[in-house]
Amino acid sequence: MQSLREVSQALRKGLLDPVQLCENCLQIAARTKKCNAFVKITASVARKEALCSLQRYKREKFLGPLDGIPIAIKDNFNIKGLTTTCASNMLRNYESPYTATVVKRLLSSGSVLVGKTNMDEFAMGTGSVDSIFGAVRNPWSYHSNDERDSNDSDDFAVCGGSSGGSAVAVALGACFAALGSDSGGSTRSPAALCGVVGLKPTYGLLSRHGLVPLVNSMDVPGIFTKTVDDAALILVKYSDFFFLVCLLAGHDVRDSTTVPDKFIPFNLPDRIDLKGLRIGIPREFYCERMNSDVIDAWHAAANVLELGGARLVSVSLPHTRHSIACYSVLNCCEVASNFARYDGIEFGFRASKEESTEALYAESRHYGFNDVVRERILAGNYFLLKRQYEKYFKTALKVRRLISEDYAKVFDGGVDVLLTPTTLSEAQSFKDFSLKHNREHVALQDFCTQPVNMAGIPAISIPIQLSRNNLPIGLQLISNYFQEKLILTIGKYLEREVCFPKLN
Repeated sequence: MQSLREVSQALRKGLLDPVQLCENCLQIAARTKKCNAFVKITASVARKEALCSLQRYKREKFLGPLDGIPIAIKDNFNIKGLTTTCASNMLRNYESPYTATVVKRLLSSGSVLVGKTNMDEFAMGTGSVDSIFGAVRNPWSYHSNDERDSNDSDDFAVCGGSSGGSAVAVALGACFAALGSDSGGSTRSPAALCGVVGLKPTYGLLSRHGLVPLVNSMDVPGIFTKTVDDAALILVKYSDFFFLVCLLAGHDVRDSTTVPDKFIPFNLPDRIDLKGLRIGIPREFYCERMNSDVIDAWHAAANVLELGGARLVSVSLPHTRHSIACYSVLNCCEVASNFARYDGIEFGFRASKEESTEALYAESRHYGFNDVVRERILAGNYFLLKRQYEKYFKTALKVRRLISEDYAKVFDGGVDVLLTPTTLSEAQSFKDFSLKHNREHVALQDFCTQPVNMAGIPAISIPIQLSRNNLPIGLQLISNYFQEKLILTIGKYLEREVCFPKLN
């Protein structure tokens, strides 16, 4: 499969037209339904947008490098006129009255929406298996030409979560870019397990307006693409000859958490020199649960960077060992607060019991949410009780501050970028995955990713190599605030050197 940039150039040269490109992606989406990447394929919308794009190309008034490019959106972003379910019974029939800012910016650039993607219910998971629409299947282990009925087989690998549908859609070639969300690794983890690029920008660089909130202080829209160059193209204003196209990054008056400073556009260099760069290897990220294939990939990537002229230095992030517990408390507290709005009265699922307001609340929330969501709400309400507030919530805030300061000290000490695994293992089989509790999966697969969200800094997952079982392994590059260009540039260098095999 060609990259987004290559397809964009082909469209501009007339070697390909948007309608043909759209039909190709819709055919792939239909042919690979067993992977269950989409909760809704918006074929009629896509065809209409592709036709409009074709007319612009014929008049030579196309909108820029994304005009006519098929994209997909995780189903926790609002899009006016479409349902936004968050893969939950609570919002199964909820039709969005407005469009999220980042989606609006993509569509205004001429992108073609092929569908909304599957996910863990309300983004609370690491496998994309807790959806009312069924589990998403990792395409590296579950191929589209398999004749078995997907409903009769659990012989597949999970794809990571919670944005697994978006990662799978890109890996399959059903779209050239997709949006996910990232509160503790929900973009980077599925990117690593599905062999695609997953970018989590600095908190506040992209608008959260229209993203259904999970953890307000950590939620960030994430970007999935086939290549690092494509991720940069989606993120920034892209200047190319006659175009200066505003894409995702930048202030939004509808989101007070976005940074008001003007975002400076950039292009990634073709010639990359790593000399003088200091790459930090955090000691605390080595742990006994880490798979040997992941360790081998980590060493291999570190050697590639060192041979390229970078200097490797061992660094310490001492409070990392507390990050899972800290994240769990803060996540549950914000979930309890955010999810109070789902009461069965104003919108969403409404139960039949109406003998009292309390009974209506209880039944609506019981049948509207799955076990994972209910557990987090209950735990959050417990942590926020007056007698527990200091012990749990305030203590977790203090630990979060210490975790952020760890990163600040490392970067202030002269380290440019950190290199870590993204996940501790390759994709697990669904059979093995289903035997463990959601909390166990978070502790295992979010170990390397969620401290980044608590610090609010940017990170990107790059596919590096295949495991002994021929499943993808990804590594993570982490940098200081607003250093997206740096991690994208180093990621591009790694991508070139390792030549990771593509699924298509």
